[in-house]
Amino acid sequence: MKYLAVIIAAYLVGAVPFGILISRLAKGIDVRMYGSGKIGATNVIRAVGGKAGLISMLLDVAKGSLSVLLAWLVLHTHSSQAAAAAAAVVGHNWSVYIKFQGGRGVAVFVGGLFAMYWPIGLATGAIVLGLGVLTRYMSLGSIVGIAVSIVAMAVLVVMEEQPREYLIYTAAIGCLVLYEHRGNIRRLRAGAELRLGGRGEVREGDPSGNEVDKRGGPSDEGS
Repeated sequence: MKYLAVIIAAYLVGAVPFGILISRLAKGIDVRMYGSGKIGATNVIRAVGGKAGLISMLLDVAKGSLSVLLAWLVLHTHSSQAAAAAAAVVGHNWSVYIKFQGGRGVAVFVGGLFAMYWPIGLATGAIVLGLGVLTRYMSLGSIVGIAVSIVAMAVLVVMEEQPREYLIYTAAIGCLVLYEHRGNIRRLRAGAELRLGGRGEVREGDPSGNEVDKRGGPSDEGS
């Protein structure tokens, strides 16, 4: 029962839509009505601004880290840490509080990694932000950072420096987050991805994340 309770708690923590809360407090808007329709930091930056986006990112990272710490305090097992981190990402991406909408889970994924083994979490976050800012493609930074984290964790597990449960989390949830970026990958290959700093267009229709924006086509850039 404790295991299940921890997983449910981690999901509910991960599901807190900080992107929506911050955008409403800062500008009185629903971030889902802009740009990608997602609630992640990149879309908050587009819709509200850099400061709000940074706060949203840090809070999303905290969701992943707190879920892992909760699992360790209650159950003290690596498997519960991995499961709780995964539940937090699932909660962020499909939040029960907002009709199972959400983000793409990059920041929450990094937060989970940071709490498990901070050097990889820190390195992954640095790659995501560094490459994202350098190229102005946050999606590219996210994709490369996640790929590097999977390889790095695999090496550490083979060397018996980290438990295999951490690799299961990194590989499985990392691939899930990469899958959530499939549209971004297509646009990067086509040279059509929107760069960081572009303002989010107001979306038409309800904030479902699946409507078209005022440019007349699907809009799912960002996070």
